[in-house]
Amino acid sequence: MNVCIIPARSGSKRIPKKNIKEFLGRPIILYSIDAAIESNCFDRVIVSTDSEEIACLAKNSGAQIPFIRPAEISDDYSSTFSVIKHALEQEELKNSIETVCCLYATAPFINAETLCESYEAFTKSRANYCLGVTDFAFPIQRAIIISDENRLVMRERCNSKKRSQDLEKTYHDAGQFCWGRASAFKDELPIYSGSTIPYFLPRHTVQDIDTIEDWLLAEAMYKLL
Repeated sequence: MNVCIIPARSGSKRIPKKNIKEFLGRPIILYSIDAAIESNCFDRVIVSTDSEEIACLAKNSGAQIPFIRPAEISDDYSSTFSVIKHALEQEELKNSIETVCCLYATAPFINAETLCESYEAFTKSRANYCLGVTDFAFPIQRAIIISDENRLVMRERCNSKKRSQDLEKTYHDAGQFCWGRASAFKDELPIYSGSTIPYFLPRHTVQDIDTIEDWLLAEAMYKLL
């Protein structure tokens, strides 16, 4: 059985009601719910939330709300692992789950095709996880920092004379989805431990949304696409 779990707690501080804030006229969580349903990859699309408001919106949009997430795993310090593990514990009382996709509520660029292709890549691998990633636009090895004396210095001085094209390419979590074996999530096996395959996403389809500035940039990017 394949399950999609969309974490969507209510207590966002930097962007109030972030998970249901309107993104170009629609609550942002609907983009994730729609993509999950349209992909036909899942037996169940579940939203894990502590909010009755989010639960009602998600249910009316086709997702399932089999439980309300308890407060102890709904604060700023709750890990994704704890949320997924709780959902699995609730669901496995009724169903045998093999594969889980943790799909984030603020991922408007996600689509059904990406979910299908990444799922296929994951099932062909022997990995524990498949994570959506993108590359850094600028070599992080040439990053600069500001010293206590308000001076610019190289963070990695050993790379100061190296050409950008000679530096190793680096990537980061795209903040959209992570496929995983249910057993790996339950055992909280680390994602960055050599048992995760990447699914590459172009930079123009990735935007981390943590501030209002991020939000406006994401909307502008979405309009262009």
